[in-house]
Amino acid sequence: MALRALRGATRVEVDERDAVIEATAELLRAVLERNAVSTDDLISIVFTTTPDLVSEFPAVAARTIGLTDVPLLCASEIAVPHSMPRVVRLMAFVEADFARADAQHVYLRGASALRADLFGS
Repeated sequence: MALRALRGATRVEVDERDAVIEATAELLRAVLERNAVSTDDLISIVFTTTPDLVSEFPAVAARTIGLTDVPLLCASEIAVPHSMPRVVRLMAFVEADFARADAQHVYLRGASALRADLFGS
């Protein structure tokens, strides 16, 4: 087993608690499913949000889907004037058998534009 970092991001339509939880939970499930990672393989997850998302911590979404014993941390992204608004990002540290190059990073709800190098947007 190796330590791997999985990245992901999603956009939230509005800065409302339920919207943040829904988008973050969808992102977490997608990251775990696409990488065939079980919750037992999770070491920790760091979440960030753009400064315009303040209605809820993204970690609440992780707790609502059952990640109750995984260390979680939330932080704010720096306020870059031309950055995409209402974005939740995550970096999940996992134990995995796959090579770093085989990690499936997940960008939902238009967030793939953040990674033109990967998605050609």
